Amino acid sequence: MLPLLSDSPAPPRTARMTRVYAQMPRFQRVKVSVLGRYMLADRREFPCQVLEMSPGDAAVIAPVAGNVGEKVIAYLDHIGRVEGAIVDSIDGGFVMEVAASPRKRDKMAAQLTWLANKDVLNLPEDRRHERVVPDNRHSTVVLDDGRRYNCKIIDISLSGAAIELAVRPAMGTPVTLGRMRARVVRHFQDGVAVEFTSAQEMLTVVQQNLRIN
Repeated sequence: MLPLLSDSPAPPRTARMTRVYAQMPRFQRVKVSVLGRYMLADRREFPCQVLEMSPGDAAVIAPVAGNVGEKVIAYLDHIGRVEGAIVDSIDGGFVMEVAASPRKRDKMAAQLTWLANKDVLNLPEDRRHERVVPDNRHSTVVLDDGRRYNCKIIDISLSGAAIELAVRPAMGTPVTLGRMRARVVRHFQDGVAVEFTSAQEMLTVVQQNLRIN
């Protein structure tokens, strides 16, 4: 499950809120096609697709639009956790402002540039660390509620792993892979990709910690 939001009710749409959004710094949106999941203030989760995004806002195609002013948390492929509030409705979804630090906005701008150009320029997949096939490919995944599943490591890096898994926890779900704390950041046909809570310094340490206890 995604992290919980506060139980305070979503504020109604007001002229003040519209003015605040109008005064926000403007960022240029780029066209992307990013899948993900989002959670509204009542903790309901839904799949979504982002078609345009900037470091300041995002146009989200969603089955449930929510209310203007409502808090929303999203986990997006390639981008990760994004939070903010709904500021407008669009056909088939909503526009959300993105609440982020200047440093996170800079990082997001670089990732969005890569996403917008990777198909046009035939760029390779963005991988911060080299991935290798581990010596021992068998490990376990444990969810926070204690459920344990056997898995097979497809490849690993200093920052994460791709694993074959019979279940597909929601994006953002905390898991323990072997002895490594991680979270789910991507789904694919036969499993999931996870990102370790902290990047490791040596690949040998990663492989040792992926072994079944």
